[in-house]
Amino acid sequence: MKLRLVLFLLLTFISIEVRGQDPIFTQFYLVPETLNPAFTGIANTWNAGIIHRRQWPDGNRKIDTQFAFANNVVSEEIGVGITVLNHREVFTNYNYAQINGAFSYRVDLNYDWRLRLGLETGYGRKDYNFNNLLLEDQININDGSISPGSVDPGVANYSDTIDFFDISAGFVMDQENAWFGVTLKHLNRPDVSFTEFGNYPLDMFLSVHGGYYFEFLNSPSKLLPEDSTLLITANYMRQSQYNRLDIGGVMEFSRFSLGVIAATNPEGRSPNSHVLTSINTILSLKINEFTFGYSYDINTSNMGRTQGVHELSLTWQSSYRCDKCDNYKVKLKRNGEAGYQKI
Repeated sequence: MKLRLVLFLLLTFISIEVRGQDPIFTQFYLVPETLNPAFTGIANTWNAGIIHRRQWPDGNRKIDTQFAFANNVVSEEIGVGITVLNHREVFTNYNYAQINGAFSYRVDLNYDWRLRLGLETGYGRKDYNFNNLLLEDQININDGSISPGSVDPGVANYSDTIDFFDISAGFVMDQENAWFGVTLKHLNRPDVSFTEFGNYPLDMFLSVHGGYYFEFLNSPSKLLPEDSTLLITANYMRQSQYNRLDIGGVMEFSRFSLGVIAATNPEGRSPNSHVLTSINTILSLKINEFTFGYSYDINTSNMGRTQGVHELSLTWQSSYRCDKCDNYKVKLKRNGEAGYQKI
């Protein structure tokens, strides 16, 4: 039987997700809930959105990831919300889904700075779809027909799905023009082994992220409208031996923004590693309470013809404001991230 060989080949492809990399998004600054539960309720109003990522759309290498969220504040200090993640790899038919409840608590450090503590807990499922494996004894060599079952005893030792409870936590410090945060996901390191008696703890995911807004209020010019801002942002991610640093700038105007973010590999683990792995272009358009975002990641490594990575996002932020939070107002042009000003 070739069960062991097939399983080895399958694990070679899916181990990247199991061992090292949670799904990540290029538009992290537009949808910061993908990074850190401390962003829950930061807009002081109803805030919701969805983002779709298609990675390597060329043929069987396609990977699709969707993330959706909704949150609001229940008091001046407390925010609550929900997040849903779904991730599917076409080649292996591997699927990862998770639904979480999120909670945040705000502490005013001084007149300018605030500390937000976030906690996220929920239920996850990894589906390896071993039932799609075709084993040698299922093939009738006389007529080419396929038997629905196998007599191989090893099949019973593997589970198609893994269900687990997950915990993540983080914090964000923010003021009018800057924000800085840290997240640790999978704090309880849930077991995601696909064998009946295995024990494979999921590696924790670290993200360190921040941004600073440069305003042009006092320097109007013919090229830049008076209310333009330049966001310099960065996001460092690490999980097991895998690491990535996204850094770049986004020019924001009243109704749209343009940005470029470089995805880098600062800790190359092999001689073939690339410091710069992709150049990511981002465009967003704001219409009333809605913001549409699109990004395209241009591959700069030697991975071949991948046709890049596409992301589409749609976020909604209600114009209604929390009555209990009337000592703050939200700068809508900042799409919900660190956009508060004392009045």
